[in-house]
Amino acid sequence: MNKLMVENIKQNMDEIIDRWIKAMREEKGERFFHFMPEHLVEKTSREFAELMTNNISEQGSINEDQINDFTEKVVRFGWAIKIVNKAIDNFSDVVFDLLEERGVIKDDNLRAFMRLFDNWINPLRESIIDAYSTEWERTVSLQKIALQELSASLIPVFDKISVMPLVGTIDTERAKLIMENLLEGVVSQRAEVVLLDITGVPVVDTMVAHHIIQAADAVRLVGAQCMLVGIRPEIAQTIVALGINLHEFKTKSTLQRGMQAALSMTNRKIVEVEGN
Repeated sequence: MNKLMVENIKQNMDEIIDRWIKAMREEKGERFFHFMPEHLVEKTSREFAELMTNNISEQGSINEDQINDFTEKVVRFGWAIKIVNKAIDNFSDVVFDLLEERGVIKDDNLRAFMRLFDNWINPLRESIIDAYSTEWERTVSLQKIALQELSASLIPVFDKISVMPLVGTIDTERAKLIMENLLEGVVSQRAEVVLLDITGVPVVDTMVAHHIIQAADAVRLVGAQCMLVGIRPEIAQTIVALGINLHEFKTKSTLQRGMQAALSMTNRKIVEVEGN
């Protein structure tokens, strides 16, 4: 029975892939099959078909390396876990329907083929989902580390003046990292004025504002002043609507204006020098 099934799948692989791609494009919220180049869709679809059909056996072994390679790729492409599950379901349905059309699956062997499909699909699904989850967690962890490294550094721009650009969502864990880097940087750089630039922070809610206020208080305790810059109009409206009190330290709408104010606070200013 396995041999007959494998032979029919191999003979009709092009049609199976075409039907599967069509089914995937009909999935709600699916983007890969609509927006990626056609050659990439075709290549990825064939790789998925090969991954699925390498295990058509009641006692089949699963190629873990092949699964890991594929899940790494689809995580990079942005496939959600829901799409991965749908991909497996759709492939199984397409193969089953085609075998029925070809007369391979009949009323007298339906139960046997259903058992064969269960032994084929279920272990494969479990292995794919496990590999996907592991790869997803690894990718998210790497992205989180990269974001932390990029967005929590105190940068000296002038003598006594430093800037910390903040990018992305600020949660409790990131707030701790920001606080540590901020205090260490203020002391090591002997900064007198620190500009916290929130241009790259998409949302400022009560929790984010609380972390910023804590950072400003900590900076004052080590003898420096803190200024909040990069306040966009929508952020200003949110801060007012939430009743967040930011009166304890200076605020400026842009980094440029903040830098001008910081220079003034350290008894300096920018002047134009006429050429000879």
